[in-house]
Amino acid sequence: MSESYDMTVIGAGPGGYHAAIRAAQYGAKVALIEKEKLGGTCLNWGCIPTKALYASAHLIEQVHEAGEFGVEISFFKPNFAKAVERKNKIVSELVAGIESLEKGWKNDVFFGMGKIVGGNSNDGFDISIEGQDAKTIKSKRVIIATGSTPALIPAFNIDHKRILTSDDILSPDYKIIPDRLLIVGAGVIGCEFANIFATFGSKVEMLEFLPNPIATEEPMIIKELAKKLESKGIKIHTSQAVLSVENTGSGVKATTCSADVPRDKQNDPNTKKFIYEADYCLVSIGRAKVSSNLGLEEIGIELDRGGVKIDTKTCETAVKGIYAIGDVSVSGAPMLAHVASHMGDVAVTNALASIGGFPVKERTTNYDVVPATIFTSPNIGSVGLRRNAAKDKGIDVLMGQFPYQSLGKAKCMGEEEGFIMILADKNTYKIVGASCIGAEAPELISEVSLAMQHGLTVHDVGETIHSHPTISEMVLEGAEAVVGMAVHKKGRPIHH
Repeated sequence: MSESYDMTVIGAGPGGYHAAIRAAQYGAKVALIEKEKLGGTCLNWGCIPTKALYASAHLIEQVHEAGEFGVEISFFKPNFAKAVERKNKIVSELVAGIESLEKGWKNDVFFGMGKIVGGNSNDGFDISIEGQDAKTIKSKRVIIATGSTPALIPAFNIDHKRILTSDDILSPDYKIIPDRLLIVGAGVIGCEFANIFATFGSKVEMLEFLPNPIATEEPMIIKELAKKLESKGIKIHTSQAVLSVENTGSGVKATTCSADVPRDKQNDPNTKKFIYEADYCLVSIGRAKVSSNLGLEEIGIELDRGGVKIDTKTCETAVKGIYAIGDVSVSGAPMLAHVASHMGDVAVTNALASIGGFPVKERTTNYDVVPATIFTSPNIGSVGLRRNAAKDKGIDVLMGQFPYQSLGKAKCMGEEEGFIMILADKNTYKIVGASCIGAEAPELISEVSLAMQHGLTVHDVGETIHSHPTISEMVLEGAEAVVGMAVHKKGRPIHH
């Protein structure tokens, strides 16, 4: 007879391993199935390894500027191989930490491919595991958390040799700094890698289909980032439709045309083409949801272009008792690790509430306050609405902006680039969004996120004492700037 569980989670990324621990905290008996490594993409080939490499790149930038701080360094040499070794060590330690946590909560971890082969919410679902820990188990409830993988576009001829994905570059064995690197896609992933490789010495060129890099951000943020990337020698070619990428044996060649050319005319001999050559190419044009071979469609779960369709509030699929979270789901929320963890919390409480006997209440998701971060140099953080989105929703907003160069702590740190901008509803003064580019921007946005989550106004933030001198005062001054009351910036007060 197969072993039985209250909850089985398929996929151990930031949504899956989090959900497994959360379920155990409520007293559930949990099985966690992972095909490769605990931590999933985020920990092994995404968020964490890129941030480790970013930290090395940022230190290189600081060494270049050391003379201004009274520290004379006559010679230093960037060593990418050593940076990769450090990155690998960090990843290994964190994976081991997750293993320890799952073990500590007495969760059973199985390595292999999980597949739902039958059953229902009344009698339990049958799940087969193929691979290292091959067996069949039974579970009252199931959470699908299989994530996503780099999208593979046939025309780009990704060969994992010279034409690479982010997974290739972040593999433990990749230690090459190309003389010339071509990056297809100037979104978050592309811009983060461009910053890292340019800092380590690569000549970087980027090809972007849209008119701007990181097009979802505020225009002022985009302009500031583009200026900084260009100052590092990174060339950004926008409005480029990439027709093909080829491995020439000694390098790569990309052929493009203007993004304005209709699709049926792009390969026309009379259409003007552009050629870009480099030693290696990184393709970073999005991610594909991982939902195949899970037995989903066979039991009645609907898919939409590979994504698992769910009730976006409860995370439950069309099959009662089966939930989907994170990148694999069709939720309308951004594909971010912390969104997956949030969805995991919601799915777990709803699943256990439906079983009964656990100390939980049903919950719904809330995607109104989702902070996003980009680890370029300088950093970018944002949350809530942008000005265009606020206008589309019919919200009349006030905007406050405050520059780093006016903050004492930022000057002491030598971090004077960038600014924060905060948006508030003109009628209520409640904060509806914020964007920041500069030192510790992602950390600053966390305070704004908390304020938004609890419906605070710019006055509530302005009346909160912030320690001096700290970078956190950027939020204080930014909130006060909304009503023209920032002390360290001339403005026109709005009396209320």
